[in-house]
Amino acid sequence: MSTPTQPFTPSADLARPTVADAVVGHAETPLFIRKPNADDGWGVYELVKACPPLDVNSAYAYLLLATQFRDTCAVATNESGEIVGFVSGYVKDNAPDTYFLWQVAVGEKARGTGLARRLVEAIMSRPELDDVHHLETTITPDNQASWGLFRRLAARWHAPLNSREYFSTEQLGGEHDPENLVRIGPFQTGRI
Repeated sequence: MSTPTQPFTPSADLARPTVADAVVGHAETPLFIRKPNADDGWGVYELVKACPPLDVNSAYAYLLLATQFRDTCAVATNESGEIVGFVSGYVKDNAPDTYFLWQVAVGEKARGTGLARRLVEAIMSRPELDDVHHLETTITPDNQASWGLFRRLAARWHAPLNSREYFSTEQLGGEHDPENLVRIGPFQTGRI
């Protein structure tokens, strides 16, 4: 008995703008939003390093996200293929109606374009997330950019936003600000 083989798509083909989930930005500077692939791991790592105060994980972690969690992550590239935005997350095993957004990074070249929101909405509109009606993330109390993004998402989705302390400074080793758990929902995925 033979196992049917899945068609193989080379990473270079996955990165082509023609397979983008969305094209955003201005006509003279379009940005392409798509699922990440193995060739994106290092670029995502470099992007996150350039976006303080984000916590930088290992290049290997970003490579795993770009391959093992590609259906729930997104990258944005410019026409030359440079990664200028990234969102990582996953659907929670113990709450399959909830997407946990782990990290959002937007490079300096793409700031002020609404790219962070568009990346999140590109993921949330994928068929793989049809059963998701809540979004969770953690945010430090002083990260005004992130608070603004998630308040805007809640308003756009006509959904409540709730938060509470989730990880204390002590739990984070004493050298990291506390993280608040932020929950948006319920919302209708099809409306995003």
